[in-house]
Amino acid sequence: MHHHRRFTHFFNLFCTKTPLRTLPTITPSMHLHQHHRALSFSPLHRHPPDPTPSLFKDDPIAFLSNSWVDNFRHPNATVTNLSPSFRRLDLWLLAYQKVVADDTGSYLPRSSVPSSALNDLLSLRNAVLDRRFRWGQRLKFFIKSPKDTTDYESLSKRKIKAILTTTQPTPFQDKIVQEVLLMILEPIYEARFSSKSFAFRPGRTPHTVLRVIRRSFAGYLWYMKGDLSTLLDGMKVGMVVGAVMRDVRDKLVVDLIKDALVTPVVKTEVEKPQKKKKRKYQKKRVLAEDEPKPDPYWLDTFFGFAPEEAEKVPNWGHCGILSPLLVNVCLDELDKWMEGKIKEFYVPSKSDVIWNSPEGEAEQGNTSWPEFVPTSGPDKTRKMDYIRYGGHILVGVRGPRADAASLRKQLIEFCDQKYMLKLDNESLPIEHITKGIMFLDHVLCRRVVYPTLRYTATGGKIISEKGVGTLLSVTASLKQCIKQFRKLNFLKGDRDPDPQPCFRMFHATQAHTNAQMNKFLGTMAEWYRYADNRKKIVNFCSYIVRGSLAKLYAAKYKLRSRAKVYKIGARNLSRPLKEKKGQSPEYQNLLRMGLAESIDGLKYTRLSLVPEADYTPFPSNWRPDHEKSLLEYIKLEDPKTLEEQQSSIREQGLVSPQDYISMLVWNYKRSTLPRDQLSFVKSDESTVGNQQLLVGSNQDEDDRKSNEEENDENMDAAQMLISSFTFSPLMLA
Repeated sequence: MHHHRRFTHFFNLFCTKTPLRTLPTITPSMHLHQHHRALSFSPLHRHPPDPTPSLFKDDPIAFLSNSWVDNFRHPNATVTNLSPSFRRLDLWLLAYQKVVADDTGSYLPRSSVPSSALNDLLSLRNAVLDRRFRWGQRLKFFIKSPKDTTDYESLSKRKIKAILTTTQPTPFQDKIVQEVLLMILEPIYEARFSSKSFAFRPGRTPHTVLRVIRRSFAGYLWYMKGDLSTLLDGMKVGMVVGAVMRDVRDKLVVDLIKDALVTPVVKTEVEKPQKKKKRKYQKKRVLAEDEPKPDPYWLDTFFGFAPEEAEKVPNWGHCGILSPLLVNVCLDELDKWMEGKIKEFYVPSKSDVIWNSPEGEAEQGNTSWPEFVPTSGPDKTRKMDYIRYGGHILVGVRGPRADAASLRKQLIEFCDQKYMLKLDNESLPIEHITKGIMFLDHVLCRRVVYPTLRYTATGGKIISEKGVGTLLSVTASLKQCIKQFRKLNFLKGDRDPDPQPCFRMFHATQAHTNAQMNKFLGTMAEWYRYADNRKKIVNFCSYIVRGSLAKLYAAKYKLRSRAKVYKIGARNLSRPLKEKKGQSPEYQNLLRMGLAESIDGLKYTRLSLVPEADYTPFPSNWRPDHEKSLLEYIKLEDPKTLEEQQSSIREQGLVSPQDYISMLVWNYKRSTLPRDQLSFVKSDESTVGNQQLLVGSNQDEDDRKSNEEENDENMDAAQMLISSFTFSPLMLA
């Protein structure tokens, strides 16, 4: 199964501003030619005169960066006018470059965009602003893809009917409008989204979900898992538009989103393909020059391992890549409601070791194990937490089961009122931690530990006592891993899985096949990075892949059995299986002469070669790097920050690095005045008073001589101190 995912790397856009090349000289006229051609399937417009260079004077990356900064500076402000953003042709050109890169698989530099494409892009922008743009056009386009060479004027009626009645890919111009909408709306909503949602957002991955669970869900006894993924298939248009208008009340944007949801999408039912007779000699399909290559085998295989929670990507109407953002906009109200419930639920207990402060953010009880929590009881703190990944939610409760049941009832009522989603107790099961809770193909369970607590009593006597507590265990599910491998035809059987040959790599060389599988194994090792049983699960994946390749090579080179393959190719299949003694030089000689490509052995063939699980501590109030950079930048821009720093320095009697270095430089200058300058100061009586301020009114010749002797030492000391300082933005604010 092939999954197309979109990853937004705002941090790269924010930190780097690419210089823009000037476009070719073009004529200054901006007049759009009126067109009224009936029953014509040609493009909707005639080319207007070339746009002026003044339209491209701004940097779209800088504009988007400022948009992110402004929205994070005022996260609660309602946006009412986005027309100036839509008028920026630079933004449309950036969207055009991104869509061309997705369509053709190669990046189109700004200076290489033809003037005809710029004219078409200008027409598309004006059509959107004038409300003339329509989603899902099949025959009339303002702009076409560079790949699309179809002459729509000369199409036959049969082909026109086929285009209008069958499923067609998303029009190129629709993708550009979707990109522009996403670039404008994403910074607005990202500043407002809850920190409890993680899917379809920049800087957040399933790994961050697992690390947050390990950090924040320790000590919870009852877990409630909910599947709201039916909302990802579609929601009522009024609900989506109402959710959008909570923060954005621009008529152009709202109408575009509403039309994208309302306009019907033409789809034809997929007929069951008839079995075709196998050809004896089948020609290999040759890709076109501008056609992107399909995903390589290792990546295509890894996509089949997508967890259930991350498998479904929403696609509403003609919204395209805007759909995941709209899903989060709609479900953000649920996140905010659950955040309120977390505050209501929290009841601290003074007898508890942790979470006994009013805020509930006290550190864990044991610094050696961040997830260590003393066992619960009736007198312990009551607390809950919540996390959402796409349409799947996970709620952890520390307290009696009755509280979890009461929360479930309220959640069912909320989903019914807000989303008209009918849930019941079976769709929101409450399970105890001892049964194991599956989330993102990892099992959450707990281990009871009895650490020895040593402390010093009165009188200096050291007392050792055994405590009792729990550790949250995040373990990769071996059962789920076997299920995914079976789905990909890598093995058969459950209790005693038997690897199956991956015949898709039959015609590839041994070096290429091993390289593909090594990439797959490396990706699997990274996916299970935070699993407690990482060594065991990755070693199992290596065993399946190695057995699959051994069976493939046995069939390909007619070696009959896996044992024969291992005997010739070694345990990790790094030796060539094609070589026959006496007929060709040794493989090492061919490798030395450059006549053979090196064959990499398979990774992780032994348990000791698999890396350990990553237990790096995770901060409690974690934010992605780009959000931290934004907030720090906004704080540094605020003049109050500098005033607070200076006042705190004065109160504590400290010296700032800037002042200290200026003192060093001043003393260095004062102690290195040349002798001829001093003699000049003596001879010129009019400037003696001024120069005495520098040299010192009470200094005599002996002091000056001693200063000159100490000149070298002061200079060395000043240079050492200056070089020892590392300037940061905070110091230079």
